[in-house]
Order: sequence, then C-alpha cells, then structure tokens
Amino acid sequence: MSTVEIQFLGGVAEIGGNKFLLRDGETRLLLDFGMSYSDRRRFFVEPWLSPRDESGLIEFGLLPDIGDVYRFKQLEHKIDGVVLTHGHSDHSAYISFIDRSIPVHCGETTALILQSQAETRIRNFEFDLDGINFQAFRTGQTIQVGNIRIRPCHVDHSIPGAYGLIIETSAGTVAYTGDFRMHGTRPEMTQDFLKLAQESQPRLMLCEGTNVAEGVISSEQDVHDEIARIVQQTRGLVISNFSYVDIDRFRTFHEVAKATGRKLAITMKQAHLLTKLATDTGLNVPNLHADPSVIVYKRKKKSYYNWEESILDATQVVEAKEIASNQTQYIAVFTLADLNELLEIKPRAGSNFILSMSEPFNEEQEIEFDRLRNWLDHFGLPMYQSHCSGHIMPAQLREAIAQVKPDKIAVIHTEHPGLFARYVQDLTHVVEPRKNQELKVQ
Repeated sequence: MSTVEIQFLGGVAEIGGNKFLLRDGETRLLLDFGMSYSDRRRFFVEPWLSPRDESGLIEFGLLPDIGDVYRFKQLEHKIDGVVLTHGHSDHSAYISFIDRSIPVHCGETTALILQSQAETRIRNFEFDLDGINFQAFRTGQTIQVGNIRIRPCHVDHSIPGAYGLIIETSAGTVAYTGDFRMHGTRPEMTQDFLKLAQESQPRLMLCEGTNVAEGVISSEQDVHDEIARIVQQTRGLVISNFSYVDIDRFRTFHEVAKATGRKLAITMKQAHLLTKLATDTGLNVPNLHADPSVIVYKRKKKSYYNWEESILDATQVVEAKEIASNQTQYIAVFTLADLNELLEIKPRAGSNFILSMSEPFNEEQEIEFDRLRNWLDHFGLPMYQSHCSGHIMPAQLREAIAQVKPDKIAVIHTEHPGLFARYVQDLTHVVEPRKNQELKVQ
C-alpha cells in the first residue's frame, strides 16, 4: 500500500486560505489553492504596499514554496492536478500561478464565476487566468488523477457551484467538506454529500468550522422577510450591499424589489456575472435583457472598459440623476467603491441602508466599516444588518460529523481549532493541524 499524506499549506487556524497537498505514491493533488487574507494583510495593504512579483509572496509564505508547480519557475511540473471546491477567493485565487499544463478541476458554475472575475478585474500577476486548463464537472461524475479518484458532490453555500469531495486514495477515503451549511436554500444538497461521505466510510474528514465559536440562527427566508419589512417601511431610497457572487441573496433582493414595486439597480460587475450564469439553467437567474425589475446602475466615469460597454449596451441602464429624482422606485446595490454616487443622488430623509453580508471580523474590515459608517452618518442613512451565513452552525456541525462517522477529523477553516476539537471530541479522534504539517492517512 502506498504512503498517503496530506500537507496543510494553508487553511488551518484561520478562516480561508485553503491549500492542501495530497500525496498518494507518485500522485500529487492540490485540494483548493486559495489566498490567505489574514497572512496577506500582515505584510501588504492596497494600494500603498503591494507585492511586486511572486518572490514577495513566497518570501512571506503567502504562496507555498513548491516551485515545481508554478508557471514562473519554468520547471517540469510535479503536480498532477488541482481540484477546487468553489469560487471564493480564499479557495481559488492562487490558481493564477499554476503552470498552465496542470488541469484545474472545478464545477461548471465555478468555472463561469472565475471567468467572469477574470474578465472584470484589472489584470495583474496575482489575478491572471489566461490559459488555465479548466476541467469542469457536475455531481455524479468522477475525476481520476493518477492513483486518486475523486467524486464531487454539491453542497449548499453562499456561492453557487460549491462542492464537497469524496477522495478515494490507496489508504482509504478522505472526505473534504469544502464550505457548507444546512440552513440555506438548498440543505438537501448538503445532505446528499453527507450521505455519500457516510457511505464511503472515510479514514479522514477535512472539516470546516468557521462558525464553531458563535452560531447565529438565521435562514435566507428570515433575511427575505426582514428586508421586505424594511423596504416596505422606507419612504425614500433603499441602498444595499451584499456579495455579488451570493446568488441566493441576489434572488432575495430581486424578489423583494418586485413585491414592493421597486427596481433593483445592480452593479455592472454583478450584471456581467449574471449574464455568464444565465447559461446555467439550473441556477434560474433572470434574463437581464427582458426583466424590467432588474436594471444596471451606470457609474459616472470618464471612460469604460470594453466589458462595461458591452453590459451597458445590452441591458437596461439607470444613472444617478434618474435615481435622485425617483428614489422610492429603486433599491440600489452599492459597494464601498460606489459611495461617491451618493454625492449626486443625495438620498432624501427617510432613506435606509441594508448591509447584507458578514460583520467585520478583522482590523482592516473594521476600518472599512468605520469609513462606511461615516458616509452613512453624513447622509442621514440608518443601517440595518440582515445576513444568513454561508457556513454550518455548531449543533448542525456535530450532527454532520455524527452522521459521517469518520475515523479522524482534521480541523480546518476556523480561527478556533481548539474549541472545535473539544466540541466534537466525543464523536471521533480530532487533529488540529499546523501550517505545513503533514498528516498520514492510515
């Protein structure tokens, strides 16, 4: 029997930054290859201090020093493939550095999301997906990478196209949850994965625990109902901010807009993504060319990128002057970068702001949060917060582990690995990996 080991290149004692190297004999497979936001902020802050090239990322350990897989090393690669669980940057961003001869396996929806991000982002050495060899999959298909067989299975998360992985090695099965939840709009998808994991009798389970320290009971229906009440009570403009890749949240705001007789004015970047995702019939996103309740907000700029021009030419568009004159007719989706639009719109008394994403959980986000509060205070905009987490709650986490019955769990994707370990120690053997540690599957 071959020696099977997993090296934890990231994603331990932190939220995100998932990078796991699985070795099975001669086969080497990367499970996710994401950016660590916390590690990056220790050394760089945009735009004043940015990495000049890959050497800075490797010097500070942001990019693992496994140079035989990178396109900038010009060496014969020794990685047989990469498998991504979903399209969030903390799981996928650093595939930009992968040698283009190495296949990157991901869900069909993830490929669409990453392609949209590549087309709408200012290209630099950190975010360049040109030439990536995407190999797209769906639930029910299998992936063979050398000695390793992977069965992806959909899970519910705050981005479409998220998967858990059943990984069959020569030393037994490894179940990798990716990011998952049971309180979202599609809990049956997560149950499909847990059932498959249980049947595989895993020797090891790589299990996320983002929310293990604090559970907040809220569903997408709760968010819908709260937002609907706020919008119905608002006698001015409604401004919102939510993750543009959270399609469940987009649907919530879209439904509320239609029910309250308003139009949902989205960013050009989100419009580009929705246009891409419209080709995936399983997602049921609206046709931006035909749905009068969704309209694209045209930011005031001196010039527009080609992708922006194509969106503006093909969709219904609204500008600041129109919203300023008819504030009760719109829900405007603004990011922090869009706040300058308020200078022209000048929200009337009685307008409201809805923040529909996670509260800040680090110092940099606190600074951005304070900056947002200053703008809202200036324009007399109260802020409501309404959010449904993309990660599983503590009691449901225990239920999931009890159902799967793994021989061993490796705690990942949490800032509280010790709490996680003690919380489930009666269910199975628990390991708290350190960064760069190797763990045998046996």
